Amino acid sequence: MKNYETVIGLEVHVELATKTKIFCGCTTEFGGKPNTHCCPVCMGMPGTLPVLNKKVVEYAIAAGLAMDCEITRNAKFDRKNYFYPDLPKAYQISQLYLPICRNGGIEIETGAGKKRIGIHEIHMEEDAGKLIHDPWEDCTLVDYNRCGVPLIEIVSEPDMRSADEVIAYLEKLRLILKYLGVSDCKMQEGSLRADINLSVREMGVEKFGTRTEMKNMNSFKAIARAVEGERKRQIEVLSYGGRIVQETRRWDENKDTSFAMRSKEDAQDYRYFPEPDLVSLEITEEWLSEIKAREPELRDAKMARYEKEFGIPAYDAAIITGAKKMADIFEECVALCGKPKEVSNWLMVETMRLLKEAEMDAEDLLLEPKKLASLITLIDEGKINRTVAKEVFEQIFKENIEPETYVKEKGLLMVQDDALLGETILRVLAENTQSVADFKGGKDRAFGFLVGQTMKAMKGKADPGKVNERLRQALEKK
Repeated sequence: MKNYETVIGLEVHVELATKTKIFCGCTTEFGGKPNTHCCPVCMGMPGTLPVLNKKVVEYAIAAGLAMDCEITRNAKFDRKNYFYPDLPKAYQISQLYLPICRNGGIEIETGAGKKRIGIHEIHMEEDAGKLIHDPWEDCTLVDYNRCGVPLIEIVSEPDMRSADEVIAYLEKLRLILKYLGVSDCKMQEGSLRADINLSVREMGVEKFGTRTEMKNMNSFKAIARAVEGERKRQIEVLSYGGRIVQETRRWDENKDTSFAMRSKEDAQDYRYFPEPDLVSLEITEEWLSEIKAREPELRDAKMARYEKEFGIPAYDAAIITGAKKMADIFEECVALCGKPKEVSNWLMVETMRLLKEAEMDAEDLLLEPKKLASLITLIDEGKINRTVAKEVFEQIFKENIEPETYVKEKGLLMVQDDALLGETILRVLAENTQSVADFKGGKDRAFGFLVGQTMKAMKGKADPGKVNERLRQALEKK
């Protein structure tokens, strides 16, 4: 049986986080009543003219710089003609001939090590509307709110060979875009969508096979399953002597398979020509320098710095920097309390646990760094023990309480009365003579029981370290 290699390239559409649309002043806010976020310009009414949003260009350039792209100094817009109900003016303003960014790449981690995935180009364009299929009324409705929302389309080279590489590439891409602040990348809201171009070829053959395209995939799980499903389908077709047709296919998540939609269009099918209503863009050295100066520290650089500057392990650094919000909380908290490993532990263990329980994304964290720093200081000063600290942290996470106030109001401050601790230990020993005898007889578990009884008698407000020390001293005298 022949062995086949999978060849995958992605076209990733990213909605930019501008407040207004690419060619008009309508809001880009997600949601809203259908057809309320649009105007004559984004609806393509006769006599209207587009005006380019400068922020869109800056976001596109920022993304290109972060992905090691060449920036086109004289970029132009083109008109892409096609007829579809969600495109009211029957054309889309995009870029074909002179896209804003070209010839870049990003590095991903694979099972075999690091791999560079090439970026063929990044171009700017406007989004289309949204079709809503109503099964009850047996009709299709159109919402034009999304028309004119600014997009960048990131077109990769066909450098990926598996679903794992595709997901690693998308995760790296999403992190870069989030760190830059150019998009919220919320796939459930359509802010990040991917078109999968996939073909297979016999191992060792240089020529690419015929590719198919699956459009508008908006979840990593669906993308991974679609890649694997389409790979198997194409291999099966070729194995039985069939041929692959270049076409656009629709992935059906419920049936776990893809279905043909239409033949795949090429550039000539869209009858591209230079957009007559927009002048060409001139990217000056001064403007480019301004954008470069605003580029934030990205995840890879941040991870390396955390290991070197804060002395935390690579694993910790990878978890913390996996979400920009988490990294921001870490840095601000460390600046306040000066204990990087302690902050790291609270974020990696308790924060991740509570996020999972609440089914929240790390980017939605509302944790205030000053409150976590205050909690760590309370532990460090011996005012609360770690058992109490976990309870307090959960309240910070859920109710945004003030740690010191909560501890005082709930009477959770540790008892510092040495005399009371001594009396309590003597009483515990007197009430548990068998455990004392077991300990003397070499049963270490008996000591743990006595510690637990002492902590219970102190209502959890004693320092566990001090309880251990004083208890051993008392037992030695028995």
